[in-house]
Amino acid sequence: MTQISILGCGWLGFPLAKALVQNGFLVKGSTTSTEKVSILKSAGIDPFIVQLDEEKISESVADFLANSQILIVNIPPKLRGNSNENFVSKIENLLPFIEKSTVKKVLFVSSTSVYGEDNALVTEDTPLNPDTEGGRQLVIVESLLQKNTHFETTILRFGGLIGKDRNPVRFLSGRENIENPDAPINLIHQDDCIGSIEKIIALNAWDKTFNAVAPFHPSRKEYYTQKATELNLALPKFASANNKIGKTICSDKLIQELNYCFLKPNL
Repeated sequence: MTQISILGCGWLGFPLAKALVQNGFLVKGSTTSTEKVSILKSAGIDPFIVQLDEEKISESVADFLANSQILIVNIPPKLRGNSNENFVSKIENLLPFIEKSTVKKVLFVSSTSVYGEDNALVTEDTPLNPDTEGGRQLVIVESLLQKNTHFETTILRFGGLIGKDRNPVRFLSGRENIENPDAPINLIHQDDCIGSIEKIIALNAWDKTFNAVAPFHPSRKEYYTQKATELNLALPKFASANNKIGKTICSDKLIQELNYCFLKPNL
């Protein structure tokens, strides 16, 4: 039976782990919270406390990886606000442990922020041009993993994450002068995050790179106004239209190569 280790059992990693358990996989899940150990265990997940820092990594990571064939790395850079962590160093500290383990396949959850915000239709062949620190560090980490010859790595670049308990409109509600009203949305529902990962594993689609964004790109103004109305929230007010529109992420490769059908195509 295939065993999978999931580094980061948070908003996405925990429901992903539960779905994989239901599909018959043995799953190890990491958390940094002692309070969450019992929650993981009750869901049939083998829990591990793993702390990944810039200078060191907790010794438990060796046991966390032991006997697993697949590792899913699902820990985004913490670079918002005043945080300025070195995400690259954290992954560099993890690499020797993966190399010494039984893991032969790595799935790295990345982001479409690696492309920057040029006004263009973006595919996996589009040159990487990040304009944020998080995007720049993700580009380096993607390369580190894909160039490592001890395992095969598939990169999965998600757009903005949404779910039944998570939508940017809750942050935008009631705000005024919101910029870029004509920019297309590039979002993906939690269900499709899980579904695309399951598909990669099922089809052994390794040593690949995929964009994963719902094929639904109305303008920010159109989408968030509609969502605010549906949720009975104060409508966001957007600035006048301007020429800075933004990229449109194409997920045709995911759809065509993996025969993936989005569960929530219209978000």
